[in-house]
Amino acid sequence: MNKEAEYSIIIATTADKESARIIARTLVERRLAACAQMLPIESVYLWQGKVNEESEIALHIKSRTALFDEVKAAILEVHAYEVPEIVQIPITNGLPEYLTWIGDCTKPK
Repeated sequence: MNKEAEYSIIIATTADKESARIIARTLVERRLAACAQMLPIESVYLWQGKVNEESEIALHIKSRTALFDEVKAAILEVHAYEVPEIVQIPITNGLPEYLTWIGDCTKPK
């Protein structure tokens, strides 16, 4: 599979639903993502030597692997965190029609 045809889920977290919604809409409107799901989560993490517990919103962003740098840049334009979680997980297999839908909804790289 060439880079153009590979798909990924990009995970990002935000402090609240409104921030997540802004990121999700930005990515879908720019055709950098076919879909961005927003899920409430509870996070326990180490930051600056202190253990923190916070409610957050996780975004599961479906996109082309080749668009990761553009997705990351778009998230960073509006994200409030000093060091936001933005990680890419390759989709190694999936329903062909679903993967085609991701490709149809996103711009080619």
